[in-house]
Amino acid sequence: MTDHIGQNISSIIGFYAEEDQKINRWQRMVEEVGSFIGRPVFLGYILLLVVVWVLYNVVASQYAWPVFDPVPFTWLEGLISLGALLTTIVVLIKQNRLSKMEEHRAHLDLQVNLLTEQKSTKLIQLIEELRADLPMVRNRRDPEAEALKQHADPHQVLAAMDEVLETEIRPAKRAHLKRK
Repeated sequence: MTDHIGQNISSIIGFYAEEDQKINRWQRMVEEVGSFIGRPVFLGYILLLVVVWVLYNVVASQYAWPVFDPVPFTWLEGLISLGALLTTIVVLIKQNRLSKMEEHRAHLDLQVNLLTEQKSTKLIQLIEELRADLPMVRNRRDPEAEALKQHADPHQVLAAMDEVLETEIRPAKRAHLKRK
């Protein structure tokens, strides 16, 4: 493994370690609960609980045993609804944190991409200068190299994307929705 790859891996690990350090005790607890309820074994526990709950209450009513939740199982419905609400909240809490992390990564990607574009443009400019200066290389006009040695202005790129979005993509999407 090269030094650059090792440095990149260390940087990525450092990023995740820093993000992990930012998590407070309550966030960590909520995420651990979310990780537990997101496992297949938890689904098995819930299904087992529901089956045992229903079977006990049905069988208990037939044998005159004490029934804690007669048909239509109002308590069971309430518990399932509460469980669904709590699960939704746990997922949203974790998703909010992951969304912020993803936003940071997207900004980093953008910065790296812009820097790479600037470096590539500079390399093309230098190669073109070298080509023009070398007497043994035929000097010819290369329109593609001329275009590529210009820096890409992010504002112009975004404006062009917005224009394509407004003139082509959104009208096509609206037309598709009208056909349905």
